[in-house]
Amino acid sequence: MRRTAPVANAVGLLAGYALDRLLGDPRRWHPVAGFGQAASALERRLYRPDRTAGTAFTALAVGAPVLLGAAAVAATRHRPMTRAVLVAAGTWSVLGGRTLRHEATVMGRTLRAGDLPAARRRLGHLCGRDPSTLDESELARATVESVAENTSDAVVAPLVWGAVAGLPGLLGYRAANTLDAMVGHRSARYARFGTPAARLDDALNLVPSRLTGLLTIAVAPVAHGDREKAWRVWRRDRNDHPSPNAGQCEAAMAGALGVRLGGRNVYFGRSEVRPFLGDGPRPEARHLKRAARISGAVGLAAVGLAAAYPVTVGRLAAALGRHGLRAVGRHWFGVAGRRGPAAVADRGSGR
Repeated sequence: MRRTAPVANAVGLLAGYALDRLLGDPRRWHPVAGFGQAASALERRLYRPDRTAGTAFTALAVGAPVLLGAAAVAATRHRPMTRAVLVAAGTWSVLGGRTLRHEATVMGRTLRAGDLPAARRRLGHLCGRDPSTLDESELARATVESVAENTSDAVVAPLVWGAVAGLPGLLGYRAANTLDAMVGHRSARYARFGTPAARLDDALNLVPSRLTGLLTIAVAPVAHGDREKAWRVWRRDRNDHPSPNAGQCEAAMAGALGVRLGGRNVYFGRSEVRPFLGDGPRPEARHLKRAARISGAVGLAAVGLAAAYPVTVGRLAAALGRHGLRAVGRHWFGVAGRRGPAAVADRGSGR
């Protein structure tokens, strides 16, 4: 089974990605929506305006899907085909690449038609900004920034954690990311309670967001972008964003499209002024199709890397880990056999 498990995970990731690419999100009984309802019920029971309650909430809400995934892994230990099917279903349920690209395309088409009211209504499908006063350029900017960030959150990061930790990684990451969207934002209610969920989401996205930035640079030519310019903007601007991760994706996208992102964002009840990322004009409707194309290309590159990981680096790491544990076991049991339990106790106590 040691040889077949990595292959089952790799096949499952590829199949799940293909399902998302072809079908998009499940139209009914979406597992993420069900998780959100369960998390809301748990929040009502545990909420207090402090971080201790938020930590307990986050641990329970993320721990439950991880344990469910681990139980499924244990139950399919000798059933690689069943394991692959479960990983495929899990991957499909947590990815959102097709939906993300569709929303960007629809927004671009709506803006080109000059229908600002419809475009403002549509923005809620992508982000939580107040669209009531946004013009075409600001709607386009919000869309490009959302596509850039969510290419990491909804595509690359789930694939990374699925590659590293299999089904528990897929479910655990999506649970943490969903909690961040629910309680991680700044507000009077969640200023302290939501901090643990926000910090966990930040930690889980440190590597995926940077990988997303690098892949965006690599695939920039698919949307007539300039790799050198994207690389320069990414290196210069990626750490200017207040988020430790969003700037990695947005700076690379700004450079790839040759536009300038950032500025004043108005949410319901608050506003933020963010540094500019990139050079050139503000985004327009014509840039949205290119952003969607880059997002799709990044997803393809990411699933290739994710599928390769379990059968290459992951298998090597597991083998080295088993070898290390055997070496430690031989050392300690050998010492115990030669010197007796008292000698081992003396070594452990430092005497």
